Amino acid sequence: MATNRTFTMLKPDAVADGNSGAIIKLIEEAGFKIIALKKTLLTPELAGKFYEVHAERPFYGELCQYMSSGPIVPMILEKENAVADFRKLIGATDPSKADEGTIRKLFAKSMSANAIHGSDSDENAAIEGAFFFSTVEQF
Repeated sequence: MATNRTFTMLKPDAVADGNSGAIIKLIEEAGFKIIALKKTLLTPELAGKFYEVHAERPFYGELCQYMSSGPIVPMILEKENAVADFRKLIGATDPSKADEGTIRKLFAKSMSANAIHGSDSDENAAIEGAFFFSTVEQF
């Protein structure tokens, strides 16, 4: 069953480059309501736990190192058809293939430093949001 919430995370490259505000503005202008937001730093161990689904993949170690290299901004967003609409807003993982005007086309540096994470399903949105936020109040 589709929900109206999704999870996103501004990655270390976007935060370090000072793009957090501009990206959040695009998210809000697209009609998403920010339900929860914080700026935090993942330890390598926490990054490993968050990405454990990729533990057997060759890029896992590099991913964990990158995601713990600087502050991130995890958020829970709300909007009708949240997951699908947010995936359209952020664009393709490879910024060279992302549509014009998408967050990754505007702010990503590469496939690995691609500015933003977006949940790929309602189930993963709930799991990923719970990883960073123990409770989320309704506003």
